[in-house]
Amino acid sequence: MGLVDWSWFFLAVFIGAMVIIGFIGRNRVRVADDFATARGSYGPLLLALAFAATTASGSTFLGFPGIAYDAGLAAVWAVFLYPAGVYLGVLVCLKVVSNTGHEFGSRSIPEYLGTRYQSDWMRVLVSLFSLLLLFYLAGQLVSGIVMFEIMLGLPSEWALGITAVVLMVYVALGGAHADILTDGVQGFIMVAVAVGVGFLFLTGFGVEGGFSGMLAGLERQDPHLVGWLNPDHVLFHSWWSLLALLLSHIPLGMLPHIGNKLWALERPQQRRRFIELAFAFGLTLGMLGLGGVLARAILGDALLQPGETSNQALLLLFIELSPNWLAALLGIAILAAVMSTADGLVVSSSQIIANDLYRCTFVPRFAADVSGRVIDRRVLVISRISAVAFVVICTAMAWALMDRNVAMIVWIGTGGLMAAFAGPLVVGAIWSGVTKAGAMAGLLGGVGVFSITHGALIDPAWFGPGRLRDAAGWLAAEAHNPFSCAAMGEIVSVVLTWVVSKVTRPLPDDHLARIFGASSGE
Repeated sequence: MGLVDWSWFFLAVFIGAMVIIGFIGRNRVRVADDFATARGSYGPLLLALAFAATTASGSTFLGFPGIAYDAGLAAVWAVFLYPAGVYLGVLVCLKVVSNTGHEFGSRSIPEYLGTRYQSDWMRVLVSLFSLLLLFYLAGQLVSGIVMFEIMLGLPSEWALGITAVVLMVYVALGGAHADILTDGVQGFIMVAVAVGVGFLFLTGFGVEGGFSGMLAGLERQDPHLVGWLNPDHVLFHSWWSLLALLLSHIPLGMLPHIGNKLWALERPQQRRRFIELAFAFGLTLGMLGLGGVLARAILGDALLQPGETSNQALLLLFIELSPNWLAALLGIAILAAVMSTADGLVVSSSQIIANDLYRCTFVPRFAADVSGRVIDRRVLVISRISAVAFVVICTAMAWALMDRNVAMIVWIGTGGLMAAFAGPLVVGAIWSGVTKAGAMAGLLGGVGVFSITHGALIDPAWFGPGRLRDAAGWLAAEAHNPFSCAAMGEIVSVVLTWVVSKVTRPLPDDHLARIFGASSGE
């Protein structure tokens, strides 16, 4: 069979499996909390696969290989720094967030933060900021378009429509249960493919002379492609940019669509095993970026020409080097990466409306006399309707953004949240002294700095010759690096959280004892 035939075959199997799992998940959803968190339902192996699959995404299969295609060996740093940052953040926050979430019955990261700081405003603001994750979801749908276009020869509108409909069906049916079950399966597929990509890179497969031949070919194209840094690439041009790559990813593992999964772990005693497995899987998935370097050696600068996109690098590499069935399987792995992140985003976004705004904000004020059973039914219905609505909205966004690099689309949505969460979420998990005012200052300061720097709102021309103008010029140059902008926002968020907390009223001792006391015991 040809590539298209194999692609349709695997696609049919994949879609069928996802829909079946959606119905399995539906049978496990009895109350709204099941849809939101799947609380205490899964062991460390499946959850670690699901967690790693969610932290990876379409950008891992398309965006990062595309960036590596552009930048060369300097992009290898991302293989290690990306998962190191993610799981360092998870390790820092895991115990407090997990135990406190169970103690207070939290169904979302915004609700957890509102509880941690005894602040409805904190919950509402974080909920509204979390809507930026719609860009993240749109980026996943763009990844689906690329896969369907290349592997199946479908036009963009059909590619986008199929991806959106499949996602909509199984998530609306099974919520968090469908999310975790499908992500576990998808994570296994993705890890297997990543191991294969790592092997291809280390052997220089398809290049005369193997690995050394690959390096020589890259150097002939551009000496910067084989350097520790690449001064021509905005993400890897300096040691600061590499540090920013690490720092910017520390809060990633606690973003709403990922952090929610922590509450699905069966027992607290399984946390260490979960972290070990998740880190191993995450590091393995990072190797997918290496495929972009090999693709540059084999394809040359073909994807840098007008009308082409480096998002295609890994797919075209597999088409070039693999039998048709294996290349088609890679296409399904990319779709799995898309779905594994998108479904978590849909579930967490639906909880912004159903849980954070309706159950926690509207009900206490306007429906306090309604029975808990009725409220729970309403929350479940709103969750499903919201899930469908967000998929529709993000489908339109993906259509408008499909010509952008996938990784960059994702970071429109995540950069501001990473910056905002550094203080109230990460610092608030390790220091009981963070106050309500400190957390709010960190939240607003972090997102503000990211918006100013990434939006290039500071013009060097405002300043006369001297250090201020030099600093403004540096900020303007860093505006195109979302990791750098997020790292700067995170630093400001942490500093503001600490400073303001030192001079404002602390939270009640009994509340803090309940938060951190819960996290100290197993």
